[in-house]
Amino acid sequence: MSKVIIEKLNDSEISQRGINNWPIWEKEVSRFDWQYSGDEECLILDGEVTVKTQEENYTIKKGDFVTFKHGLKCVWDVKKPIKKHYNFP
Repeated sequence: MSKVIIEKLNDSEISQRGINNWPIWEKEVSRFDWQYSGDEECLILDGEVTVKTQEENYTIKKGDFVTFKHGLKCVWDVKKPIKKHYNFP
């Protein structure tokens, strides 16, 4: 099973999940290693990032709803400043 799941949510699904009430995280253009100590869900509000894993590279952009699974080790390569709502379910 993939440790990165990218979906598209409609406005109704975003509202039902209360995503607009989640905290916001922002990051400038940069590159850094990251490891997830738990699952994280996020909705990309702006920007673009390539998340590089041992298995695959994922291009994530505005409008993507992404689930990063516990234990994922990756490199975040932020191409355009990122702004996202995030949640640790």
